[in-house]
Amino acid sequence: MSDKSDLKAELERKKQRLAQIREEKKRKEEERKKKEADMQQKKEPVQDDSDLDRKRRETEALLQSIGISPEPPLVSTPSDAGSQDSGDLGPLTRRRLHKLGVSKVTQVDFLPREVVSYSKETQTPLATHQSEEDEEDEEMVEPKIGHDSELENQEKKQETKEAPPRELTEEEKQQILHSEEFLIFFDRTIRVIERALAEDSDIFFDYSGRELEEKDGDVQAGANLSFNRQFYDEHWSKHRVVTCMDWSLQYPELMVASYSNNEDAPHEPDGVALVWNMKFKKTTPEYVFHCQSSVMSVCFARFHPNLVVGGTYSGQIVLWDNRSHRRTPVQRTPLSAAAHTHPVYCVNVVGTQNAHNLITVSTDGKMCSWSLDMLSTPQESMELVYNKSKPVAVTGMAFPTGDVNNFVVGSEEGTVYTACRHGSKAGIGEVFEGHQGPVTGINCHMAVGPIDFSHLFVTSSFDWTVKLWTTKHNKPLYSFEDNADYVYDVMWSPVHPALFACVDGMGRLDLWNLNSDTEVPTASVAIEGASALNRVRWAQGGKEVAVGDSEGRIWIYDVGELAVPHNDEWTRFARTLVEIRANRADSEEEGAVELAA
Repeated sequence: MSDKSDLKAELERKKQRLAQIREEKKRKEEERKKKEADMQQKKEPVQDDSDLDRKRRETEALLQSIGISPEPPLVSTPSDAGSQDSGDLGPLTRRRLHKLGVSKVTQVDFLPREVVSYSKETQTPLATHQSEEDEEDEEMVEPKIGHDSELENQEKKQETKEAPPRELTEEEKQQILHSEEFLIFFDRTIRVIERALAEDSDIFFDYSGRELEEKDGDVQAGANLSFNRQFYDEHWSKHRVVTCMDWSLQYPELMVASYSNNEDAPHEPDGVALVWNMKFKKTTPEYVFHCQSSVMSVCFARFHPNLVVGGTYSGQIVLWDNRSHRRTPVQRTPLSAAAHTHPVYCVNVVGTQNAHNLITVSTDGKMCSWSLDMLSTPQESMELVYNKSKPVAVTGMAFPTGDVNNFVVGSEEGTVYTACRHGSKAGIGEVFEGHQGPVTGINCHMAVGPIDFSHLFVTSSFDWTVKLWTTKHNKPLYSFEDNADYVYDVMWSPVHPALFACVDGMGRLDLWNLNSDTEVPTASVAIEGASALNRVRWAQGGKEVAVGDSEGRIWIYDVGELAVPHNDEWTRFARTLVEIRANRADSEEEGAVELAA
């Protein structure tokens, strides 16, 4: 709208200028014609006087020829003659002098000073004599009004800029140094400079919270994801897919990633697990482990900082020890009917320091419990069967925080189940239906706070959705449908009650803060190359998130202020859940009414 109004105003100014130019030309033309008329009138009496003199001379000559002199009458009446002469010659003399003056005035008919106008990068002289047809046919372009004044203003500004600043007196300097504004500025800036000199991390974080208070809403400036670094090894990562990742509890800077086989290198080991170090800038892995089958799942053995557990495509469970000089497993389970014979996508160490077990589940629905000291035989095994006849093809498993007995599993059919390890209801319990494709990721709520949300869990699927569930209801509480490709993994933040991350096949990482919005992600980032992202894992502190792609690369992102929970996040999330339940109840009622109709 502003462009149209400016254009309209410009056209009005051009019309006014055009009218002014035409009025000026008309006035000059009238003056010129008037002056020419005056000149003509002045010349006519002179011409008449010259004819009279000629006739007088002829008459005098004729009188002299017959002997009569014309002078006596003139002499006898000197007053008359004088008056006549004066009356005849006076005006003539004056007219002749005035004639010379008029010849000078005629200079105004010459072309006036050339006026140069600048309009639309075209320079044209303003013509003073134009025919009426030219005036009617030609559209005159209005010169920019105030162009000279603008140039003068620019010159004044340049002179002002070029003028050297006035040097302050000692009294003025002391007044500034002791002013409150300067002291506040100096107090904050000195800390920033000290950080800049000593650290290479984010030195502009303000702990006073002034910047956060000035922001509107909960999504602050620090909510954006920022790329930290990438883990990739040209030999061990190339042409392999990242299948699983885990962070160490004892050493938070360490993470382990498992990789599938490299079809372009048949002589290389099929399974690889690499331990990466976030603390140092080196580009090579801290440890390299491998085995003869693709590693589908991996984790650090909780309470054993030196052990790494892997589940393979062949069904074997392998155990690596970084204290050993061998890159191959120090222990492995047998390929027998007593153990797993199908791919193992789930490995997890649960329990306490003095009583813990390794829990594994394969895609044939078999769950085994192991002691890390002896992997030759499982301590317990169970067939996860629904309705005592249908084996559950498990693709994911998750234990609620602090629970070692109850867990949830996702299946290839898209169904989610609750299950129990011990008790009268051991095995598959409730059924949760909602996904239209295989469940690719499942994770239970992990953040511990004043309100218990351990009954919540999220799932991802090939149906392009992420769903929020509660173990208290067999229908999803909410479905997040912002993705346009397979959603391969999902995970709750370990510190923020309303925050979770998910990744999809288009290479996009999304962070959802349900306290801010449930319709669109709070923050998103797409990796370079748009390779499919297979796995996502939060660091234990919740400040970094790692994602693995189909090209063997691991991307580390700093989450920033979005991951830091405020004191009221738990109560706000409780209110959000109440609203979600109310909306779900309303939609169910509307659906029932439509079915009845």
